Amino acid sequence: MQGSKLIAVMAAGLLLASCGTDRMDSVDTTMRPEPLEAQPVDKVEAGQLPDPTTDTSQFPTKPANDPTLANANTDQMAATALDVKKETMVGSWKVNANGVSCQMFLTLTNLGAGSRGGTRGCGNELSLMNSWEVAGKQVTVKDRDGNLIATFYKTAENQFSGRSNAGGQISLSR
Repeated sequence: MQGSKLIAVMAAGLLLASCGTDRMDSVDTTMRPEPLEAQPVDKVEAGQLPDPTTDTSQFPTKPANDPTLANANTDQMAATALDVKKETMVGSWKVNANGVSCQMFLTLTNLGAGSRGGTRGCGNELSLMNSWEVAGKQVTVKDRDGNLIATFYKTAENQFSGRSNAGGQISLSR
């Protein structure tokens, strides 16, 4: 009993002794950077900006998001898609979603009606991915609530192309 008390007292003493340090004693607090001098700037102009709804010449035209065009592309991908086996999908995939690169991870762990999956570095709707599943030649990606996020079709070995539910193009590759 006394031996354990002695060890506890020694440990407390060592702990308190280690709190004292002189490593900050050599820091020179008198050295401070010189303040910056103010620099002259051009005069700021004031005025009314043009109404963007009436003067559209300064803005590029928004591309038409024609759902029939997106459906035609999806139908074409589905018609030419290669067979998909769920087991070959498992692992890490490089994703390109509208020019943004990120990663997708697919597992065989059951999660509701599909399997667990997720993404890293995706700032788009794929960041909401929670599960995935294979139905025929189609691979679907869903969020936590089971809402469809994207659909993919196999276009080559280790290559998939598809669209997000919002209409953006997405490709997967290894």
